[in-house]
Amino acid sequence: MRGLTHRAVDEAAGLPPGSTSNLARTRAALLELTLSRLAELELRALGPALTSPEGGIVDRVAEGLLVQLNDRRRTLARYELALEATRRPELRGIYDAAGSRFRDPAVALLAAQGSRDPVRHARQLVAFSEGLMFDAIVGAGAMPTLEELRQAVEDLLAGMLSRDPGEGHESFRGP
Repeated sequence: MRGLTHRAVDEAAGLPPGSTSNLARTRAALLELTLSRLAELELRALGPALTSPEGGIVDRVAEGLLVQLNDRRRTLARYELALEATRRPELRGIYDAAGSRFRDPAVALLAAQGSRDPVRHARQLVAFSEGLMFDAIVGAGAMPTLEELRQAVEDLLAGMLSRDPGEGHESFRGP
């Protein structure tokens, strides 16, 4: 986070010195703008996976995970900003609002699949997804393939959405 300065942003964007300071006078304002922009970029990248009626929930979640994993720099930036939000209350609200833009569609997806507790299951799905991404990007895990992501998501959803905890569903993948 120390590398995120007004001067560094000006240089990276090819702007005259001081341009970024005109939009964000303080470091806190720069962090807020960065987090807001990152949330916009992620929503644009993940939007189709979250809102498209095409494909089953397994495919949509797995494809969304792959989008995040393929943009390693953006995902790392989000992790850095998440940690910063734990230390800066002014970022916490922005971070939480951005998170709800991803959790709310997950609640709707799971409710449509018959989840008995879509809010709880969405929270678990997001936590599971974050763990997979963190392990692949900064942990010791290998970068998973799309098929490995599909299998992992299918395994999770089988437990969440089965009527009998001992049996899974084969219908998650969609048509």
